[in-house]
Amino acid sequence: MSDRPPRGPLGILMLDTRFPRIVGDVGNAASYDFPVIFRTMEGIGSADAVAAHPDRPRVLAALKANAEALAAEGAVGLGTSCGFLALYQDDLAAVSPVPVATSALLHIRGMKDRKVGVITASAKNLTPAHFAAVGAPADTPVVGLPEESSFAGTFLRNGLTLDREAVEHEVVAAGLELVAEHPAVDTVVLECTNLPPYKPALEKALGLPVFDVLDLLKDFYVSLERRASAGP
Repeated sequence: MSDRPPRGPLGILMLDTRFPRIVGDVGNAASYDFPVIFRTMEGIGSADAVAAHPDRPRVLAALKANAEALAAEGAVGLGTSCGFLALYQDDLAAVSPVPVATSALLHIRGMKDRKVGVITASAKNLTPAHFAAVGAPADTPVVGLPEESSFAGTFLRNGLTLDREAVEHEVVAAGLELVAEHPAVDTVVLECTNLPPYKPALEKALGLPVFDVLDLLKDFYVSLERRASAGP
C-alpha cells in the first residue's frame, strides 16, 4: 500500500453568477483531472470583482468567510473563479486556513525570461495594482475583450446564453491584436477564468504558448500534493 496522504479536493471560490459554464470553464468540475469542490460567494458578482476600484473590505470579507467554509469541507487549497481577484492574493493568503492561488496572473512572476502579454475580460479595469499584487510587471502588455462583445454580454453582464463560436472569434481577434500591438510578446496569459475553452484556437492562431487558470490550478494542486507527501 502507498503511504501517500489522501488526495483532498481543491476548493474554488465562485462568484455569484448565472451564466453557462462549459467544459474548460473554471466553474465546471469536468474541467479538472483532480477533485474539486465549489462554493458560491453569495452577493459577490462579476461587477464586484471586475473593477478598477472594488469595495476591497467587502470582497475580502466574503473571500475569507468562504475560504474558511471550504477548508472546513476538506479543501487542501483554494482557487477562485475570477482573475481580477489577484488583487487579494496576499490578503487572502494571510487569513485563509489553506494555501491560495487567486489568479492566472500568478503565472507571470515565474516567466521572467519571457515577454508575456495578457488577454483580459476588461482592459480598462485591469490596473497596475492587480499586477503588483501577484509580483508581475506593471507594464505587462494587455488587450481586453470589447465592451460590447458577445463575451461581455454573457460573462460581464451575467447573460443566460453563450455563443461559443462568437466568443472564440473574439478571443482570437484579441490575441491577434495583442501580438500586432506588441510584437515582442512570445507568451500569452489568459486573465479570465472563462477563457480556457478557447485556448486551443488561440494557440493555433498565434503560434505561441498560452497559459490559463486551469494550468495554474493544476500546478498548484501538484505542489500541494508534493508538500503533503513530504510531511512536516
